[in-house]
Amino acid sequence: MNKAKTLKRKPCNSKPFLSVAWDTDDITSQVSVNPNLKWKDVNWKRALKNVFKLQKLIYRASSRGKILKMRKDQRLLSKSYYLRLLAVRGVTQDNQGKKTAGVDGMKKPFSNAGI
Repeated sequence: MNKAKTLKRKPCNSKPFLSVAWDTDDITSQVSVNPNLKWKDVNWKRALKNVFKLQKLIYRASSRGKILKMRKDQRLLSKSYYLRLLAVRGVTQDNQGKKTAGVDGMKKPFSNAGI
């Protein structure tokens, strides 16, 4: 009888992955959603800073050829609470000029006349 070979795990890095991206105080605010937080009380500077840090991690991993690290960071960015806040702000507050007519005088991207 042949015995199956057992796989030995390599010793893990002593530092957790999230400590690279944020301070330990910031992890709880990044993971959990605070229902008592008001829209006007959101620290937008902190949100922008954290999203930029994640984008920088993705860029560094891709430029060094670390594809798995890049994909992990991309997944982390896509699930980020701060990124969601910034996306909602971009749609609701920052995009106020979407109804303004452009140089062609059209407000809608497509006309009913057809092409």
